[in-house]
Amino acid sequence: MNKNSYQQLDLNLLKTFLVLFDEQNMRKASERLFVSQPAISQALSKLRNHFGDELFVKVHGGLKATAFSEELIQLIQPHMSGLENALNRNNELDLSTLDQTINIALSPVVMTCLSGALYRAVSKQAPNSRLVLTSWSSSTLEDIQKGRILAGVNYDVSHPKEVYSQHMIELEGRVIVRQDHPLKKSLATLKDISEYEIASLFIPGWNDDFSLAAEAMKREGLPAKIGFRSEVVMALIDVVLHTNMFMPHSNLFPQHLYPSLRTINVLINGETFKEPVLSYSHVKNRNSPMMTWLQGLIKNALEAQVSLNTRKNNF
Repeated sequence: MNKNSYQQLDLNLLKTFLVLFDEQNMRKASERLFVSQPAISQALSKLRNHFGDELFVKVHGGLKATAFSEELIQLIQPHMSGLENALNRNNELDLSTLDQTINIALSPVVMTCLSGALYRAVSKQAPNSRLVLTSWSSSTLEDIQKGRILAGVNYDVSHPKEVYSQHMIELEGRVIVRQDHPLKKSLATLKDISEYEIASLFIPGWNDDFSLAAEAMKREGLPAKIGFRSEVVMALIDVVLHTNMFMPHSNLFPQHLYPSLRTINVLINGETFKEPVLSYSHVKNRNSPMMTWLQGLIKNALEAQVSLNTRKNNF
């Protein structure tokens, strides 16, 4: 490698390198950069010649980074992200002229309770933008890393260092049952609910192989049986309406919209169970005006929904 490698390198090639490393696929990289595949091939050839390494080898379905490439990405990515933030630092966000698609991935818990509020807020504040809400999936964190999803909202999940998490709100645990459910208490214990089956919400990438309610019961030596699982909240509601199952949820659930259901507060060791909700975004966007606005919007919507539910339930 030449002694002054930096001065002899077209820095635009590093943008191509970063995207190729993310996508591990020539076609996807070309789509993301809005250039042709031959242009990507040409850029990769220049990068290989400059660094004296193959950087990526062809494998079934795409590319695989070499060991040199793996090391190089760790060295340059923080600096490229810092450069992007520095250049965008003084860009004020003009919501009235913001014209872009805002992709957000929501866990099923949030999707059911917050979609309308988020849509109304974005439509009012950034009327030229388009809000796209998708369900949180096992690929969401990768989608955030690769720029396909701008932000995600879920419970606390393990995530790579390229993804930045920020606390939004702490929800209180509740269980949802039908109005004429045999358990008539409004405040119950784990023992009270342990004789009923669980209609468990499945969130890909978070509780793929467990249920928080079931785990809590087992720790207390109580029986726990999951009668039904789904990542679709409406499917769980339908099951709860026609059985004695209960659905673990939170004080985010708008029970007042479902008059055939009621909410039971559950104490665990004498205390209300609490679970934090966080937002997730690429670490390079953590201080951007766009992300600051979006995280504030999400946080306000969550707090407003919980406050509304509290007022409705106390009425």
